[in-house]
Amino acid sequence: MAEPKENVLMEKIVSLCKRRGFIFQSSEIYGGINGFWDYGPLGAELKRNVKELWWNTMTRQRDDVAGLEATIIMHPQIWKASGHVDTFSDPMVDCKTCKGRFRADQTNEIPCPQKPSKMVSECHGEKTAPRAFNLMFQTYVGPVRDESAIAYLRPETAQAIFAQFKNVLETSRQRVPFGIAQVGKAFRNEVTPRNFTFRSREFEQMELEFFIKPDEVVEAICGRVATAAEAFGVPPSGSPEPAKAGTPNSQPLGSAKRSGDGSTLNPQPNWGWEAWHKYWVEERIKFYEGIGLPRTTLEEYWQKPEELAHYARACVDILFKFPFGTQELEGIAARSDFDLSQHERFSGKPMGVFDEELRTAWAKLPKEKSDDLWRRYYENRKKYLFKMGVAEEAAARDAAEDANGLAKGQYIPHVIEPSAGVDRLILALITNAYSEVAETDNKGKTDTRVILKFHPRVAPVKAGVMPLLKNKPELVKKAMEVRDRLRPWMNVFYDDAGSIGRRYARQDEAGTPFCVTIDFDTLGEKPELKDTVTVRFRDDGRQERIAIGELLNWLLPKVR
Repeated sequence: MAEPKENVLMEKIVSLCKRRGFIFQSSEIYGGINGFWDYGPLGAELKRNVKELWWNTMTRQRDDVAGLEATIIMHPQIWKASGHVDTFSDPMVDCKTCKGRFRADQTNEIPCPQKPSKMVSECHGEKTAPRAFNLMFQTYVGPVRDESAIAYLRPETAQAIFAQFKNVLETSRQRVPFGIAQVGKAFRNEVTPRNFTFRSREFEQMELEFFIKPDEVVEAICGRVATAAEAFGVPPSGSPEPAKAGTPNSQPLGSAKRSGDGSTLNPQPNWGWEAWHKYWVEERIKFYEGIGLPRTTLEEYWQKPEELAHYARACVDILFKFPFGTQELEGIAARSDFDLSQHERFSGKPMGVFDEELRTAWAKLPKEKSDDLWRRYYENRKKYLFKMGVAEEAAARDAAEDANGLAKGQYIPHVIEPSAGVDRLILALITNAYSEVAETDNKGKTDTRVILKFHPRVAPVKAGVMPLLKNKPELVKKAMEVRDRLRPWMNVFYDDAGSIGRRYARQDEAGTPFCVTIDFDTLGEKPELKDTVTVRFRDDGRQERIAIGELLNWLLPKVR
């Protein structure tokens, strides 16, 4: 193989992650295991903060989303219904010269085995013909290892949401439109894991399945379906018309109508799938902005029609500008009614919902209107069934039965799916926060130090607490009192080792946004400053004097 190609910034980030306890290679003392990573003390806190912020934003701050935590191993028929057993594969080739195994579409460069932040050119030996390689990890449930005991580690968290849809709907007392959110581990046996933690074999997802009424149902109830322009004020940039699909677009979606305080978009009953899809694209970008990733670091990629999954009406990839290229952070897909329909077919259990409002509205429709809506719903259902291999006659019969359900207030919901990778987001946050500052001392020596400029909401440590001197018991005692005052409310780090400058530098490198110093003025050397502390800001080094009694209330709004 050729010499590794240097990516200087990634080299620095990987080194920092290990040195400061963000990310370690799994099983490192045994030589590591490719595609698996452990999160150290700072990384664990950063990851926990991100997941908690996502969960709070997606569930606790909304009335229309409920949570779920499902098992990693589920009934294997779930993966048959979802298509993962038959189609979830990558093309793989073997090299007859170096005996390496690679993805057939990624044979130009592969990760360097010794340094995962580097890429090396693959040898040009003769390759085998590409063959499908299923990405699911297979295991067995129970003591007997035969085909009846085969199970899989889940390759995504979404399918559990679909399988538990009716249980969540009934127990949470929700009504469509509503969503089910889940954060959890997923596993994919990637042929060639690459780019540090970006593409791993074990990772975490944050997924929402937001269930909506089919457009035919919305039209029956509301009279018509709002266009994107009506829903969002102006035609949004990056909309999925053919001329713009498949192109990056880092612009906002336009002057979408927002609630009175301007904090969130204001969904309307006459929204169809297109408006809901654009709504979730905007909401997700707003989330990233709120944790420190500005729009200038992001792009929206509207997939071309030929790139879409067969069941998808649209899909937007939110991309981040990593050092190794602009790559996907999250996908927001309009998945139609494919998933619930598949599980209804394979399980034999109904996945539709009853909507009294639809039944009432349908009875009042002119026959011409109800016939038109019936026909459109029928054609969509027949198209789905035929694509899934149902014989044409049976597909027409089943589709007619489904369409007849509209008059009874019954339908299968469609879904919008925002699906984000936690590990990719952690890497993006570290990359975006990474900065270097060159400082020259009074002897003319220049030193470069690292500052991780995390948004305070995601920073692993919110405040460093330190006495000016560790050999002064009165300073140490007061510093520990301040630490204990803050500790129930946020993650703080007590540090009394080395000079105050060195301690500030350590906290800067860990991304701590504030350092609280207890000095002699705190003890009353200057009476007017007694029981105050010096708060140092990480990003610009400025300092502010805050009373200890006011410190918690001063910090909390800044770190939450």
